[in-house]
Amino acid sequence: MYQLYYYPNNASLAPHFLLHHMNLAYELVLVDKKTNAQKSADYLKLNPAGRIPTLVANNQPIFESPAICIYLCESHPEYALMPAVGDPLRPIFFQWLAYLNNTLQAELMVRYYPHRHTNDESTITHVVAAQDERIADALSLINAQLEHNQYLLGSDLTACDYFLFMLALWCLPLSQSPLAFVHLAAYLQRLSHIDTINIVCELECIDLTPFKSYIEPI
Repeated sequence: MYQLYYYPNNASLAPHFLLHHMNLAYELVLVDKKTNAQKSADYLKLNPAGRIPTLVANNQPIFESPAICIYLCESHPEYALMPAVGDPLRPIFFQWLAYLNNTLQAELMVRYYPHRHTNDESTITHVVAAQDERIADALSLINAQLEHNQYLLGSDLTACDYFLFMLALWCLPLSQSPLAFVHLAAYLQRLSHIDTINIVCELECIDLTPFKSYIEPI
């Protein structure tokens, strides 16, 4: 039995997708960000970074969403959500997971928490505007990757796709949302009909209507 310490529509969403996709036995443990529970003494014993998520596996806490995703994929290779050792797509998997985490997610964190990146309140609007442009650049690169691919790595669904869907949800409020990119938007619409995404998003009260109602231009 895994334990996933989570908060709805947070970085725990990608591991939540994987746990459900793999049909694993797991317990969801809510870490209430509204009360800053991720900074509580008990939670910091599991995750000294004080962030969400944490996965407890065999009494071993693991934090950082991509690390949890890799751990689950390697622990349950029969679900083929990560290319096997020796597969030429394996380094490409790590490439995209690193890009999603270190570039797109990192840029989103600056966008939504600009006060952490300046000591001058008057510059916050400029930080946000600059981040919107940087995020759009990242989405454009991903859009180009999807022009001829069904999924991020090609013809097979991987954990990278679940990770990207999580980040795409966070991008929806931006001035240039993922739905402004034709190949990315069509891809996200396809993913929005996957059973795992529907079930997990319903559990976390996440609205998929923007993706499902997207109409691909002729």
